[in-house]
Amino acid sequence: MSNPVLLNNVQHKNLRIITKRGAEYGDNVMFALTFPSEFRTLQAHYPIVFRKSDDGTSFEPVALFGLQEGENLFLTGDGWDATDLPLLIERQPFLIGRNGEELMMHVDMDSPRVSGSEGEAVFLPHGGSSGYLERMNSVLLAIHQGIQGTAGFVDALKEHNLLESFVVDIELDSGAQGRLSGFYTIHEERLAALDGAALERLHKTGYLQAIYMVVASMSNFRVLIDRKNRADAASR
Repeated sequence: MSNPVLLNNVQHKNLRIITKRGAEYGDNVMFALTFPSEFRTLQAHYPIVFRKSDDGTSFEPVALFGLQEGENLFLTGDGWDATDLPLLIERQPFLIGRNGEELMMHVDMDSPRVSGSEGEAVFLPHGGSSGYLERMNSVLLAIHQGIQGTAGFVDALKEHNLLESFVVDIELDSGAQGRLSGFYTIHEERLAALDGAALERLHKTGYLQAIYMVVASMSNFRVLIDRKNRADAASR
C-alpha cells in the first residue's frame, strides 16, 4: 500500500530520501514503464518490450530487468548495476498529483525510502528546495511529458501493425529451463516493408528512431540471460 501526501516544506521540513538501490527499497521488480523519449538511453542496458495495458485495449512500453516476476537481475550487493535508471524507478518515492490542471508533487510516506535522518535532504534548512528535490521535479515533469507522448507512438505502431508477440526460451548453464512470454516487440519484416510515405511520417514525429531503439535493445536479452546464469551459480 502507498500513502501519497502533498509535499510541503513545513510538514516535511526534515524529510530525507534514501537513494540507495536494493530489494529492501522495493527495487526487486521485473520491469518498469518507460516512454519513447528515454529509449535511446535505456536501450544500452535493458530490453525494451511492450505489454498489454491493464484494460487490454492498448500497449505500454517497459524496460525489462528480469526474466520472471519479482526478479531484478541488475540488483547486486552494491546497488543497481547499470549507469542509467528508468525515470519511473529514479522518481521513487515521489508521484505526480493534480489540482485541476496544475501538477502537484506528492510523496509516498509509506515508502521504505522515506527517512528523517538518512539520505538526501528534500528541503534546505531555510525551507527552499534542495538540489535533489529540483532534480526530482525535473524527473516528474519528464515522466509526465513522456507518458503523454506514448499514446501517439503506440497508436502509430498499431496503425502499421508493427507489434508482434514473442517468446524467449531460456536454458541456463545449470540445465534449468524457462520461458518468457506475454510481451510484444517490433515486427521487423513489416517495418522493412513500409513505404516511403509511412516511413517519412514516422520519422517526422520522431517515432522511427524510437522504433529502432526498441529493435536495438533486444540484444540485451543475452545480457539478462548471462546475469541470470551468474545469479543462479551464486545461489548454488
